[in-house]
Amino acid sequence: MVKKKEAKPKKSEKKAIVVTGKRKESVARGVVKPGKGKIRINSTPLEIWGTELMRMRVMEPLLLADDLAKKVDFDIRVDGGGTTGQADAVRQVIAKGLVEFFGSEELKQKFLAYDRNLLVPDVRRCEPHKPSRSRKGARRHKQRSKR
Repeated sequence: MVKKKEAKPKKSEKKAIVVTGKRKESVARGVVKPGKGKIRINSTPLEIWGTELMRMRVMEPLLLADDLAKKVDFDIRVDGGGTTGQADAVRQVIAKGLVEFFGSEELKQKFLAYDRNLLVPDVRRCEPHKPSRSRKGARRHKQRSKR
């Protein structure tokens, strides 16, 4: 029985990497693959996605990475939460994707020095409401008069 040789990918060719980012109730899932620096969020180019503030927030890891960001394409799906949470989840996907794709320890240290939340998710969540309380908060009690 003769075995066929399988075509091995060249070491210079990189495959796509899947990365996730979270912030509050928002979850972003992204695919990082070799390309020309295009970023699509929910099938929309970054240039027209969201508000100006959201776009600026998402651009932070790209500006820190300089030329490395122009060598990969990002295809990101984000859902849940509000606009700020979604923007922070997307920027986390971009930063984690760049570090994982290039395996650069220097870039990782640069991101951590700038803002730790670029690589490490914030695990804080809202406290659940307790029974027999008003609907305004988890520990809120009804106001009562002292006299």
